[in-house]
Amino acid sequence: MPLESQAPSTDEQDAMAAEWEAALAQQSSASSQQQVIDAPAEQVAPASFTNFTPTGPSTAGNDINMILDIPVQLTVELGRTRIPIKHILQLAQGSVIELDAMAGEPMDVLVNGYLIAQGEVVVVNDKFGIRLTDIVTPSERMRRLSRGM
Repeated sequence: MPLESQAPSTDEQDAMAAEWEAALAQQSSASSQQQVIDAPAEQVAPASFTNFTPTGPSTAGNDINMILDIPVQLTVELGRTRIPIKHILQLAQGSVIELDAMAGEPMDVLVNGYLIAQGEVVVVNDKFGIRLTDIVTPSERMRRLSRGM
């Protein structure tokens, strides 16, 4: 059974137009009420915050105690070199790698990759160690850090 399209009568058109008009009026009044809600209040009070100051035996001098147990990577660098991968693949037990540092030169002491001191290799109780001969000053460390960035 085929559907026949029927044009709405004039009365039906008027009723639909009235419904649309009522819906639009309702939407318009709701948005104006929303604008009233969103309007800023005229009386505004400043927020008050609690002053967070440390209490107890902690003082500024003791604040360093919070970081004293943090582990860092300490490295003593004997020297460096650049070699091709084919030479690395040929390395075997007993191979000698020539470094850019001379024997007897101060060795670099690095903490997390930053130079903090230089020293010389020593043997203590059949173990290798390093005797610090020169400590990098804090101002020099800061200068090197800022240059590295």
